Amino acid sequence: MKNEYIPQLSEIKEVIKHTELEYTFRMVYEGPVKPGQFFEISIPKFGEAPISVSGIGDGLIDFTIRRVGKVTDEVFENYVGDSLFIRGPYGNGFEIDNFKGKELVIIGGGTGVSPMRGVIEHFAKNPSDAVSTTLIAGFKSPQDVLFKDDFKEWEKTINVIKTVDNAPDGYEGHTGMVTKYIPDLKFKDIKNAVFICVGPPVMIKFSIMEIEKLGVLDEQIWTSYERKMCCGLGKCGHCKMDDKYVCLDGPVFNYTDAKELFD
Repeated sequence: MKNEYIPQLSEIKEVIKHTELEYTFRMVYEGPVKPGQFFEISIPKFGEAPISVSGIGDGLIDFTIRRVGKVTDEVFENYVGDSLFIRGPYGNGFEIDNFKGKELVIIGGGTGVSPMRGVIEHFAKNPSDAVSTTLIAGFKSPQDVLFKDDFKEWEKTINVIKTVDNAPDGYEGHTGMVTKYIPDLKFKDIKNAVFICVGPPVMIKFSIMEIEKLGVLDEQIWTSYERKMCCGLGKCGHCKMDDKYVCLDGPVFNYTDAKELFD
């Protein structure tokens, strides 16, 4: 029987640089995992950090990591051929079946795109699984865009709106907050529309306000409180919000539950 407290050693097979601070580490893993779940990545003497799964492959999983602290600083010293300790997966993840046959809209801000990438990949590769799929992704600037090569592929099969807050002179792409593009969304049947919204708390708040103006019900919206994850096992209590443990009951929540949670 697997001991959830004991991590396993995982080899880094590939490292993909997105920005000066964000890289994707493609690592060896065998076992079931869902988009939106997370692992604890650890280095002895330095500690561990909860990181969302940003990609799922054959015997491989991706972790898109931002260099922001002691553990992640040390992770960035480990590259192809080296290994890190991982334990997981934890949390409930996104259920792909919830979005099949629907008019799906995925809204992400910055690194919030990472935990949804598995969902985006599924519907970009299997566009007929949904009535339609639209991705609205916002970043601070063109230099902060993650998954640049993926966006080029996604644009071939799904509707993609990639926008930046701060654009240099001559920039020809979309500009402004993701909320700017929600009111213009068109649907065949609003009752068959579903939304996923992940990003900074203020982005989620105002995006959902715009979504609900379209006549969308709470049960048609999913989000993730992935920033609140901690030990992964519900033991430390740091992720507790009201009567929910984010690492056990989430990090993915239907908005009928998420709207009641306050941290």
